[in-house]
Amino acid sequence: RLHFRGSSFVFSTAAQQRSTGDECGPEDPHDEAKHPLSERALEHKAIKLEEQVRDLTERYRKALADSENVRRRTQKFVEDAKLFGIQSFCRDLVEVADILEKTAESAAGEAEPNPNSTLKKIYEGLSLIEAKLQSVFAKHGLQKMNPVGGKYDPYDHEIVCHVPAEGMQPGTIALVTQDGYKLHGRTIRHALVGVAVESQE
Repeated sequence: RLHFRGSSFVFSTAAQQRSTGDECGPEDPHDEAKHPLSERALEHKAIKLEEQVRDLTERYRKALADSENVRRRTQKFVEDAKLFGIQSFCRDLVEVADILEKTAESAAGEAEPNPNSTLKKIYEGLSLIEAKLQSVFAKHGLQKMNPVGGKYDPYDHEIVCHVPAEGMQPGTIALVTQDGYKLHGRTIRHALVGVAVESQE
């Protein structure tokens, strides 16, 4: 009995070792087949993730650039609004300046024969007001154009007549019938001008 039991024990131990060897053996043909496939799958996943990261990075850069462009445009819009918000008001004021200038010129013509007259004092007062008004205009970036003798520019001038080019180069502005004005370099009222042309004989 002891011998039987002993051999039975030896047999069961050998069976267990075989069974354990089957379960824990390092060389499993199924593992060899599965291992390369899982590596390829991981590599494929890694490539896809890298592509997604590149795509998201590119989108992020574009979004940043767009955001910066919007910020710059908004800042420019705000700055322009500050500079040119008074544009309509300035257009109305330059009409007042026109009336003041014409009145001063008229008073000067009437006051000349009698330098001590009240009209002479009125002319002097109007001249002071006109000078002060132009000073205020300049302070706020509004300036009168002085195009006489310069070249005609359609962005700044409007031709109302042609005059013979007597001692002037053709195409040069010979006279101004209405002053033009610029606000911070932007034309808000065109100067009405007469341009010199060669006389047709």
